Amino acid sequence: MFESLSDRLSQSLRAISGKARLTEDNIQETLREVRMALLEADVALPVVKEFVEAVKQRALGQEVSKSLSPGQAFLRIVQAELESVMGTANEGLNLATQPPAVILMAGLQGAGKTTSVAKLARLLRERDKKSVTVASADVYRPAAIKQLETLAAEVGVDFFPSDATQAPVDIVRAAMEHARIRFSDVLIIDTAGRLAIDEAMMVEIAELHRVAQPVETLFVVDAMTGQDAANTAKAFGEALPLTGVILTKVDADTRGGAALSVRTITGKPIKFLGVGEKTQALDPFHPDRLASRILGMGDVLSLIEEAEQKVDKEKAERLARKVKKGGRFDLEDFRDQLQQMNNMGGITNMLDKLPGMGNMAQMAQQNLDMKMFTRMEVMINSMTVKERRNPDIIAGSRKRRICLGSGTQVQDLNRLLKQHKQMQKMMKKMKGGGMERMMRGLGGMMPPGGGGGFPFR
Repeated sequence: MFESLSDRLSQSLRAISGKARLTEDNIQETLREVRMALLEADVALPVVKEFVEAVKQRALGQEVSKSLSPGQAFLRIVQAELESVMGTANEGLNLATQPPAVILMAGLQGAGKTTSVAKLARLLRERDKKSVTVASADVYRPAAIKQLETLAAEVGVDFFPSDATQAPVDIVRAAMEHARIRFSDVLIIDTAGRLAIDEAMMVEIAELHRVAQPVETLFVVDAMTGQDAANTAKAFGEALPLTGVILTKVDADTRGGAALSVRTITGKPIKFLGVGEKTQALDPFHPDRLASRILGMGDVLSLIEEAEQKVDKEKAERLARKVKKGGRFDLEDFRDQLQQMNNMGGITNMLDKLPGMGNMAQMAQQNLDMKMFTRMEVMINSMTVKERRNPDIIAGSRKRRICLGSGTQVQDLNRLLKQHKQMQKMMKKMKGGGMERMMRGLGGMMPPGGGGGFPFR
């Protein structure tokens, strides 16, 4: 996420961070580099000017001159101003109204509205324990209604059926009545998008807003469009009383222009980031944490929160107790670890959130065969219970049967067995309380092979 911006800013700030004394000259030189980094990241020009000027004023003032470590103080100023540009704190949804609280989703076609509806519904159901109904008023895009129905079933929320022959306003009225009858806490309405902003679209969505009277009107925008995302959001903001923004496809955005521009240009907070294709890939937006990641300082708080929400603590505790008593770490335990890591977004997601490990995450993305982890799980599932609990018996005809059942090669299976042995050896060294404490703290999260022997392409 935002790798090119992070790299450029890190390079620009590295030289000044070790300075014992800051002068106007070396501050100006660094800020010139910072300005270029932000412009290359497609950050809107007014935002760049405002940001650089704010950093300059604070850096040349008393704040740095009195510091024992001027270079580090300068870095803190840059971080604080990045946070200020993106918004000072996380702003959640305001659902304090008589149920159902209506959330209206707006945006251009292809921005990821329908997927974001499903992601948000899942988040509200799992994190906030809300009963959610979703409805589609998109009668123009082929299969838009069917897509939302499929996603609603996947995330386990109520779907209000609509039809392409109906008027969008009628769909909204009927969906609100349906949600009331079902005693749903939240109703999320997916609206039609267009390939570009047009007057008919704006008139229709304004009418839907008048009928629905939503407590939240969220603009969904593709982060990959850079500062155009902020300009589009501004146009929607003039037609609708937006309450916030969902930035999608952030995981594929190396520049970060949208994230740094949207708040300033629209005056509306970014509330969520879409960080992947899966329905759980929606993160609440924390400006302080993102600023930290952009400057290569990681985001340990988000990693801890993910572990608390997504890691199966019961399995982690069970494994900790088993290893403490000297039990064998078998292939069923190994499979649990692969599943836990997958729940956390995979090894690259975890590395990306650790301080100083952003480059490692990039290297892992480039060099790791990410599908290998899935193949490993399929191979383990193709084994008998006896084989999973005692891998030493896997040889000859057993190997051929497992590979045939999982559609893999013998080399893949040999690599899996080797990695399991490496992890088994590491577990043996961790008998006693140390293992249990580590498993509680990390939720049992360890890369296969204990950091070595990753499956490379």
